[in-house]
Amino acid sequence: MRGLHVFADGMLETMQETKPHRQSRRARFVVPSRCDALLRNFTEIVGGPLGNRSAPGLVSPGVFTVERVLIVLTVIAALLAVVVKNHCRSQGWHNPVQFYATCYSDFPELFRNRGLGEGIFPFFSQEGFFEYPVIMGLIAGATAFLVRGEEVGDARILGYFDVNATLIAAVWIVTVVATARMSRVRSWDAAMVAVAPGIILAGFINWDMWAVAMLAVAMLFFARNHPGLAGIFIGLGTATKLYPLLFLGAVFLLALRSGKIRPFLVVSGAAAVAWLAVNLPIAAMNPAGWKYFFQFSEDRPAGYSSVWFAYNLIAGRMNWVQLEAGTINSAATNLFLLVCILIGILALCSPRRPRLAQLVFLIVAAFILTNKVYSPQFVIWLVPLLALARPNWRDFLLWQAAEGLHWGAVWMYLGQVTSAGSAQNNIDMPYYVFAVMLHMASTAYLMVRVAFDVWDPRSDPLRRHGSDDLHGGPFDEAPDWLRLDPVNPSASLLPWRGTKALG
Repeated sequence: MRGLHVFADGMLETMQETKPHRQSRRARFVVPSRCDALLRNFTEIVGGPLGNRSAPGLVSPGVFTVERVLIVLTVIAALLAVVVKNHCRSQGWHNPVQFYATCYSDFPELFRNRGLGEGIFPFFSQEGFFEYPVIMGLIAGATAFLVRGEEVGDARILGYFDVNATLIAAVWIVTVVATARMSRVRSWDAAMVAVAPGIILAGFINWDMWAVAMLAVAMLFFARNHPGLAGIFIGLGTATKLYPLLFLGAVFLLALRSGKIRPFLVVSGAAAVAWLAVNLPIAAMNPAGWKYFFQFSEDRPAGYSSVWFAYNLIAGRMNWVQLEAGTINSAATNLFLLVCILIGILALCSPRRPRLAQLVFLIVAAFILTNKVYSPQFVIWLVPLLALARPNWRDFLLWQAAEGLHWGAVWMYLGQVTSAGSAQNNIDMPYYVFAVMLHMASTAYLMVRVAFDVWDPRSDPLRRHGSDDLHGGPFDEAPDWLRLDPVNPSASLLPWRGTKALG
C-alpha cells in the first residue's frame, strides 16, 4: 500500500506542476521541434517550429497537457495495432495464412495448444507445462478464465486475444506515462513509446509489454529516490520476463563509480524479496512445472532471428558444422559477459559518469544481440530505454524501419518452414538472413551512438541542457568516487589513494 501511495503522490505532484501557482518552480519543457533537426523539418505544415516567444511549461496548456496528448497517441497506436491483426481477428488464426497476413500472435497458439482453453491454469494445474516465467503464466491463466466456454473455437480464441490486447494497451499507457514522468522537462520524448512502429507491429504478439511496464515503473521509482519500491517492481518484472534483472547491472556500475553502494543494496534486496515471494510458493506447489521454464530455456536450440540461428542457416547451406544447444548456451553467455565487461570499462573510464538509462539500454541491447533467442516482440524492450537514453528521432525511425523489415521477413520465412506455404508467398533463406543481420546492425549502431554519448556528453541530447542524470535518482549530481583513466593511470580517481572526489 505504501508503494501505491507514493506512486499516487508522484502522479499528483506532476499534475499540480502544470498549475499557474507552481509554474515558477519548474524548468521549461524541452520542445522537440526546436531541439530535434528531423522533427523541425516536419513542422512546416503547422507554421514551423515553436517560436521563441512561446513558453512551454510556463503557459497553461489547458486540457491538452503533455500526458493527455501522449495517452491519446497511445490509444490511437493501440487501435492501429489491432488493425494489424484484423485479418486473423475476422478469419481466425490458421496456418499458413496467419504468417502471410502478418497477424500471428502467441495468444491463440497457447490458448489452443497449452490447454488454456480447456481450463488448465499454468502452475496450478499439475497436468500442463508452461514455458514462461510465473507471472506470465498467471496472466495467461487469469485471462483464459475470463473467456470460459465448452469448445476451443474461433469465438473463444478471438475473445482471449481481445482481452489480452486490451490489458496490454492499458500497460502500454502506463509505460508511456512512466517514461514521460521520468524525463520531467523532456516529457515529449515518451512520444517515441506512444507511437513506436515496433510496438504497433509486435506489441500484441506476447505478454512482454507487462515486463516493459514493470521496468518503466521501477525506473520511475528509482528516479524519484525510492530504490526499495523500484526493487519490488524489478523483482516482479523479472518474474514476468527475465530481462528487467539487467537493470541491477547498470545500478551496480553507477554505485561503483559514485561510491553510493546503498541504493544498489536496497534495490537488489527488494528485487530478490519480490521475486522469491512470487516464485517460492509456485516452486513448492508444483516443482516440475516451475522448473520447466528454466529447463526449456536451457535445452531449446537457437531461436528464430538470433545470430546463432542465422549462422546455422548459413552453415546448413554451406555444409559447415552447425552449433548445438549446449555450444550456443556457452558461446552466448560468454559473449554477453564480454560485452558487459566492455560496458563496465566504459562506465568506469568515461570522463563523466554515464546516465542510468544509457547503461540500462546498452546492457539490454547486448543481451538481445547475444541471446540465442530473438522473438519479434523483443524490440519493445528497447523502445522506452532508447527514449530515455538517446531521444533522437532520426536514429529511432531508422532503427524502427530495420525492425519493421525484419518483422515482415520472419513471417514470410515462418510461413514456409512451419506450414509449407505456397512458394509465391515465401522468401529465400539469404533474404531472411539479410533481414536478421540488418536488425542486429541497427541495434548495434544505436549502442555505438549511446556509447559515444557516454564518452562525450556534448553529444548527449539530455546533457546539452545542463542536467546531469534525470533518471539517476540517488546518482543524480553525485561526485565520482572511482574513475579509471586508461591513458593516464596516475590521473585515475581511486578511493584507496584518498583522492578527493570530483564534482
